[in-house]
Amino acid sequence: MNKERGFTLIEVVVAFVLLALVLGTAFQIFSTGLARTTLLQERSQALLIAQSQLNSVGGEQQLAEGVSAGQSADGRYQWQVSVARTDTGAATPGAPAPSAYSLYRVDVVVTWQGSDGRNQSLPLSTLAVWKSP
Repeated sequence: MNKERGFTLIEVVVAFVLLALVLGTAFQIFSTGLARTTLLQERSQALLIAQSQLNSVGGEQQLAEGVSAGQSADGRYQWQVSVARTDTGAATPGAPAPSAYSLYRVDVVVTWQGSDGRNQSLPLSTLAVWKSP
């Protein structure tokens, strides 16, 4: 008796189905990872812009209340900086604290359109102490 051993047609089909499932899942994981990487890079760039704007406020000139806005060199990211004097720590609310220095709240919001097509924003805030005028 000479029986040839080999794979039946059903075994080959099952093997191809399993291979397609494994490769499809691996491709989905890989493409999701790439999309996440792009979104994280965009968010990191927005964070750098926000930190840069926070660092530049009051650096060379008197810290003043108000709102300013701008955009990155490539025009992809827009930012808005708001500076407001705060009465935190004052003896009576609404009255300035008895000091030669004033406390300011600085808020920065960076907005951009993500690679996924959705509008994104990153807010960042800090407090700054500046000599009263």
